[in-house]
Amino acid sequence: MNFLSQPLQSLPEPDWQQLQALPIVDNGDPLVPLGLVPSPLRVYPAYFHLGVPGALTDCYVRSSVLGRLQQAATLLPAGIELVVLDGWRPFRVQEYLFETLVDALKRHFPDEDEQGLLVRARHFVSPPSQDEASPSPHLTGGAVDVCLCDSRGQLLNMGTGFDDISSWSYTAAFEAVAKPGPVEAEIIEHRRLLHSCMTRAGFTNLPSEWWHYDYGNQSWAWYSQAPQAQFGVIRQHSLAERWRNQVSLS
Repeated sequence: MNFLSQPLQSLPEPDWQQLQALPIVDNGDPLVPLGLVPSPLRVYPAYFHLGVPGALTDCYVRSSVLGRLQQAATLLPAGIELVVLDGWRPFRVQEYLFETLVDALKRHFPDEDEQGLLVRARHFVSPPSQDEASPSPHLTGGAVDVCLCDSRGQLLNMGTGFDDISSWSYTAAFEAVAKPGPVEAEIIEHRRLLHSCMTRAGFTNLPSEWWHYDYGNQSWAWYSQAPQAQFGVIRQHSLAERWRNQVSLS
């Protein structure tokens, strides 16, 4: 068995309170668009195509995250490519995703209190936060959502769709299937392949989402046992903001 097919461990989710207490010393790494990046990366801004309000037409990550994504893509076998579905998010998008999921959970669990709904939602969407000390992972430019496709651009079977909120979305879920058939075996290999390439490139994975990987933010620091995070909250300035800043300096 080579490194591309290592069995996936079922890891616990982090202690969120302790994770958010980890110090952040932002290294100033800028956001870069992925739309101009040549292969081996493919970019498909999923939330834009799903019509999420405020979603961007391109995917952005910190520049060092781009380098690691390219490294992960080169580790894939011939005929399989890495697809980036989402990276840095505007706060408005994070709010929309969280509020939409909580609303769906309220309808399904009408007797659940607010704390219970938060716990359920947090498995799949982080509460929106622009707090400099504890930002939502995707607001740092260090969180990415990824999947795999073939050379024709057809997505590989990962067992669930992106942003599926079932228990099968847990990264190691299919490892627990006692006697996997051909389809389950294929899913297991695809998830192992994605996980192996991403972690070999320095990313860490959120156990409840096979598609979510982190580098440089507090989630990455927690799982990699780093003493501090390298990325805090980062914002894209509008053209009007840029011009105002330039006028004030002239």
